Amino acid sequence: MKEYTLIAALAVVFTVFFDSISGICLLRRKIFYLYIFVIFCFKLFVNGYLTGKDIVMYNPRYFLGFRLGSIPLEDFLFGFSMITMTIIFWEMFKVKER
Repeated sequence: MKEYTLIAALAVVFTVFFDSISGICLLRRKIFYLYIFVIFCFKLFVNGYLTGKDIVMYNPRYFLGFRLGSIPLEDFLFGFSMITMTIIFWEMFKVKER
């Protein structure tokens, strides 16, 4: 079974769902996509180095095998969820603080 793929996909679905029910609606903001683009550019550089030099290796049993350079697609899905959820929580706590 492709556990990493399943978990990464579920994380994206949960993130999109949570964004809509939280009322933050981060995914509707244009500036968010600029942030994601910048972060993914750094991810290509750093993660590409780590996976390209075999510092970080992935077992093919756990992911689909699609890569962007040397980076598994699932890393981008997981990264999207992690970054987006962090910003959503930041925005939620900022609103509650007021």
